[in-house]
Amino acid sequence: MSPGRAAAPPDRIAIVSASVGAGHDGAATELQRRLTAEGIVVDRHDLLDLMPARLGPTARDAYRLMVDRAPWLYQRIYSGTERADGAGRGARALLRSAENRVLKALHPQTGAVVSTYPGASRVLGNLRLDGRLGIPVLTYLTDFSVHPLWVADGVDVHLAVHAVPAAQARAAGARDVRVRGPVADPRFRPCDTQQRSLARMRFGLPPTAPLALLVAGSWGVGPVRRVARELRDCGAVVPVVVCGRNAALAAQLRADGIEHVHGWVDDMPALMHAADVLVQNAGGLTTLEAFSAGLPVASYGCIPGHGLTNADALDRAGAAVWIRHQDRLKDVLDDLVNGPLGPSQREAGLALFADSPDRGPAAEAARVLRSGRPPATSPPATRRHTRLRRLAATTTVACAVWACAVATGAATSREGSTLMHAVSQTLDPDLGSSHVGHGPDGRHR
Repeated sequence: MSPGRAAAPPDRIAIVSASVGAGHDGAATELQRRLTAEGIVVDRHDLLDLMPARLGPTARDAYRLMVDRAPWLYQRIYSGTERADGAGRGARALLRSAENRVLKALHPQTGAVVSTYPGASRVLGNLRLDGRLGIPVLTYLTDFSVHPLWVADGVDVHLAVHAVPAAQARAAGARDVRVRGPVADPRFRPCDTQQRSLARMRFGLPPTAPLALLVAGSWGVGPVRRVARELRDCGAVVPVVVCGRNAALAAQLRADGIEHVHGWVDDMPALMHAADVLVQNAGGLTTLEAFSAGLPVASYGCIPGHGLTNADALDRAGAAVWIRHQDRLKDVLDDLVNGPLGPSQREAGLALFADSPDRGPAAEAARVLRSGRPPATSPPATRRHTRLRRLAATTTVACAVWACAVATGAATSREGSTLMHAVSQTLDPDLGSSHVGHGPDGRHR
């Protein structure tokens, strides 16, 4: 560097995620690790923390309660918003309320922004469309299925883990979609026989029995107790259940006689090394980590909404088999553990990670960053965000979130169904004509 010349500022990227479960944050963490290794400064932001009046944590708690206690309502909203271009009026107002805070949180030298959460993509896309954000925005699609909420008009690049979600993103209106594979912590890798034996000893697991690792996300939601009993009773495997942070679920499973039950596990790579197959119900980051570890995956007892659509997409991609009915459970698990299905699924999962690191999503984000700032994706809008309008939007959203939380808590009461039907129509009229159920083939409708 010549005397008197200031050093150029380092390359800088912001990643906006959301602490909804652990999957979106987990993907953001691995992207951050890889970008940092390339010499890029990475700033992390949680969208929920950037919403006013604690609306973010309140919405997260309402969502968790709904998935756990009123899954039929979550399916209804999920299906309704698929038809409403990703979001109803309440969700759009909630995301609009975070725009100014997100913009202020970005460091002045930020050269690009990556979203790992669909709501963040909507916020950032709106800022790009308004001309208030003049740097490229990328969305890393963490799931195998793409809800329309993921696809925001203002986002410059969508990064997909596979051709199946890439096609769904294009169908939802995404223009620049690039298949760059998934990301997973490098500790998730295939193991040898000795590592497998040591892992079983460490976790106190049977040394030779076929083991099915049952996961249900960091919240431990879904019909986990029923699935654990069915895995045990089918006779093909011994279930090993991870309950995440759901201590009550762990206690219930032990009372049910399930022998191998774990809460939050800090060393999931080792526990995957001990298992023969992963059984999952949501299709999130843990599924991708199992692929990276060379562990065959089966979808069973899936939660509504993204759990069902991810199971379908994974099945169509040939990456994970979807067991739709209990009477197929034993045969499919036998095939995964002892038959040809297991090696073929293992090969398909590992193939997702076959590309060299310089073709992965982090490397692609770095290339977009270093390619320079593009023009805004559309002329600046004339919309003015006055304090009065922001206050009105915040108040409206707060009322909607409060109503959703209270009504979800009542959803399991005797008159809950009638109440929730009325509330869901009030919050988003697009849901009024929704009819969700399961046909004879087990597919969601």
